[in-house]
Amino acid sequence: MASGKKNDTADWAQAAQEFQQGLVRQWTQMAQSFPGAASATAGPAPDPMAAFRAFMPPAQGAAPMGMPAFTELFQQAGGAQASLDPATLLEIQQTYLKDAAALWNQGLAARPEGDRRFASEAWGGNPLAAFTAATYLLNARTLMAMAEAVQGDAKTKARVRFAVQQWIDASAPSNFLAFNAEAQKKAIETQGESIAKGVANLLHDIKQGHVSMTDESVFEVGKNVATTEGAVVFENELFQLIEYKPLTAKVYERPFLLVPPCINKFYILDLQPDNSLIRYAVEQGHRTFVVSWRNPDESLAQATWDQYIEDAVIRAIEVVRDISGAKDINALGFCVGGTMLGTALAVLAGRGQQPVHSATFLTTLLDFRDTGILDVFIDENFVRFREMQFANGGLMPGRDLATTFSFLRPNDLVWNYVVGNYLKGETPPPFDLLYWNSDSTNLPGPYYAWYLRHMYLQNDLIKPGEVSVCGQKIDFRQVKLPVYIYGSREDHIVPIGGAYGSTQLFPGKKRFVMGASGHIAGVINPASKGKRSHWTSGSSAFPENVKDWIAQATEHPGSWWTDWAAWLKPLGGKQIPAPKAYGRGKAYGAIEPAPGRYVKAKA
Repeated sequence: MASGKKNDTADWAQAAQEFQQGLVRQWTQMAQSFPGAASATAGPAPDPMAAFRAFMPPAQGAAPMGMPAFTELFQQAGGAQASLDPATLLEIQQTYLKDAAALWNQGLAARPEGDRRFASEAWGGNPLAAFTAATYLLNARTLMAMAEAVQGDAKTKARVRFAVQQWIDASAPSNFLAFNAEAQKKAIETQGESIAKGVANLLHDIKQGHVSMTDESVFEVGKNVATTEGAVVFENELFQLIEYKPLTAKVYERPFLLVPPCINKFYILDLQPDNSLIRYAVEQGHRTFVVSWRNPDESLAQATWDQYIEDAVIRAIEVVRDISGAKDINALGFCVGGTMLGTALAVLAGRGQQPVHSATFLTTLLDFRDTGILDVFIDENFVRFREMQFANGGLMPGRDLATTFSFLRPNDLVWNYVVGNYLKGETPPPFDLLYWNSDSTNLPGPYYAWYLRHMYLQNDLIKPGEVSVCGQKIDFRQVKLPVYIYGSREDHIVPIGGAYGSTQLFPGKKRFVMGASGHIAGVINPASKGKRSHWTSGSSAFPENVKDWIAQATEHPGSWWTDWAAWLKPLGGKQIPAPKAYGRGKAYGAIEPAPGRYVKAKA
């Protein structure tokens, strides 16, 4: 036995030495080949698709704990415009070698600390797996240090950081059955049943076209999500208009119209009765209408941004006024729906019309200077490619868009489910939000290409008279109605600075509120739950930088919904008896019960 132990130790020492030598060799090769490590030379612009290609997992056979292929990754993401100071590179290398030596000295006693992916007992109880995970974390820290140290313009640096992070996340040993100690342990305990279930889950997801984030069989639109009572009272080829049944004896004379994003389905605003913003608005006494977007098929492959503004947003405003008989209405836009609402208001103002009394913008970009991580995808080449792709029409598949957004948070929205579904053979628990997240929608190609160029690339909306929509030059200085602007502090889709940017555009009375959490959880934060918090300011001044606004803002516990309800209440006008029927006469009678058939169509 003693001899055996000695041999085992010798084998481990030899293996560790070889492993160390291999990593150092890989490191040296990568460092020497890094673009601009020796000098910064001019070269072609970075490949606009490089970051997206970084979404792909490592090639088959690539060691997840090593650093192969990173020379190519840095070159693709940063190009020759990216460089790294040799002294900084040397410092990073020395730190790496020091930490690596400490790891080698620990040997099989090494443990991966501070990462929930390796927190289970299975990793700690498997010395080789623990060492593999600890090595991966060391390499990940080092590579991110390199990415942070890249010299270049802001976009180049962001692309490098994004691409490196994607590679790191994809190459984690937890993503591979051969290295995942927890999945291996479960396979042994279940006598292979977990592997069989994992294969079945994989085949199921291949058939449905996306990774399952929840048990989708549990949910049905109109049955246990999107259940607020109402009826469709108008429809055209772009949208259905839903009117909701009043829950109060009296309603405000000005009706309330919600414009959700057409990139998603509207029922994020109506998941369950206790977290439904739609139901909350109805409970506050507002006669409430919602735009339910059609999920585009080939019949809408030619649809443009102008069509969506004229024939959808402006048309919805007109129909709500016709049904209610009100001179003007209150309106709300969420995300891209807010961008469309703002554009429509500018078009109407250019025509000398103001049919909207007040507007609420939730996590909305009108000023596209601060677009967060999405900026890594956008440049002239990428936009031109999309314009050529959709020059004769076509559809941007909803599943492609959903995948892109999921990979903005890959560990939470991709790899977590890959590991659980396929390696462990688990069925994810039912969760209405994730069901909605997987219920994707297409976009008309011409609409999408125009949006990319004039918003994300050129930021034309904030330049008075720079761009025309529906025959009118866009100038937000003409939009003088009261506005309520909300941004989420941790939003990765509409950064807080981007949401705040709208305060600089509108000349009328403004209120800005910042909520805790992110793009969805920050918005869908029901008042009844008392969760999270929000920030307001007593000042009527709006400094240019959001950081200056935050510095003098006051935090309040609970949801921003109550603040918004108090703001909207006096803008609703007088109270009148609630209508007893949907729509108005024969012209706008009930077509079908809410949520309608448009929202049920699958991409």
